[in-house]
Amino acid sequence: MITRGEQMLALRRRRMAQSPAFLRGGFRPFFFGGAAWALLALAWWLCSLAGVVTLLVAIDPLAWHRHEMLFGFVGAVVAGFLLTAIPNWTGRLPIAGAPLAALFGLWLAGRIALLFSGLLGQATAAAFDVAFPLVIAAVGAQEVIAAKNRNLPVVAAVLLLAGANALDHAAMAGLVADPLAGVRLAIGVISVLIALVGGRIIPSFTRNWLVKRKVTVGLPTQPGRFDLAAITATAAALLLWTALPNARLTGLLLALAGALQLLRLLRWRGVRTVADPLVFMLHVAFAWLPAGLLLLGASILRTDVVPQSAAVHALTAGAMGSMILAVMTRASLGHTARELRADGATCLLYLLVTGGALARVAAPLLVHHYTGLMRTGALLWGAAFFLFLLRYAPVLFAPRKGERA
Repeated sequence: MITRGEQMLALRRRRMAQSPAFLRGGFRPFFFGGAAWALLALAWWLCSLAGVVTLLVAIDPLAWHRHEMLFGFVGAVVAGFLLTAIPNWTGRLPIAGAPLAALFGLWLAGRIALLFSGLLGQATAAAFDVAFPLVIAAVGAQEVIAAKNRNLPVVAAVLLLAGANALDHAAMAGLVADPLAGVRLAIGVISVLIALVGGRIIPSFTRNWLVKRKVTVGLPTQPGRFDLAAITATAAALLLWTALPNARLTGLLLALAGALQLLRLLRWRGVRTVADPLVFMLHVAFAWLPAGLLLLGASILRTDVVPQSAAVHALTAGAMGSMILAVMTRASLGHTARELRADGATCLLYLLVTGGALARVAAPLLVHHYTGLMRTGALLWGAAFFLFLLRYAPVLFAPRKGERA
């Protein structure tokens, strides 16, 4: 007698075989959509600032920009990562075909609804928008629980991200006294995800690369007690920042978390991987996390010296933007059975996103050059994602190497 599990397995196999290549893995539509939205949302925001276009949003354009970069762009990539990682964690076939298209359509509906929220109404746009991370969390939980896998905390983080999304909508509607509570919670959740997932993949990829080159001394190890302490301190500090953003204790705990994350990074000895940009960029991207935490702590303890905007952009444009590109490029090559090698375009987009983040973080620190640095940062950062689309869209739409279309 065929069990329900066997029936579902057979159904997923058929969907994989019958689906276009673009719908054979969660990384394909969501990496493409996330990168495209990062570029479009940034371009519309800059045009809005210049008075070239008028956004048809029901909320303040700056609030729309913040929300879309966190929940639209980053939310898409988180979904793509989760849907791609779950089969590796559980041994189950990936979600593909029509179900994957429906998930991508729900994400896209949220972006369109919010972009035209001035016509549709803020409540309708919020409903479409918040539905997406809730559904992704439900799908992830179903897969992880069915396989009795240990990665339920990552799924819980996506659920927290949905809560942050709803909180931000409530704040934009004037229902919450603190207008940035949802934004801070989202930045905190995503930063902890970088600390957690980055702490798994970076030492692992670094160790594998070094072993292939016959290095046997000083190899990075898998996360241990020190890593757990660093992640716990980071989560506690960012949670306190969400609730008490100006408290001195918050600043001190953020500084401690930043120091611990910096020590984690140094223990991985990433400088030895400079010959392989795909690995080295992961270390560069992770470096933005301790930098952002230390700057954020300093912005609370010394508000006259470090503007909080610099710290926030170190975590967003820096840690999130560069880690997303580092992961997307590697995963797009690896999961399509292509050679794990960074070509010239990939190296250039790494330089662009890093330069863009540096300029954006420097802008509030160098007030006399603020406008020029902000525009330069935006252009460099946007150019990185434009180059990603040029280089990797053909990979995301093409079949896995050796697989039929």
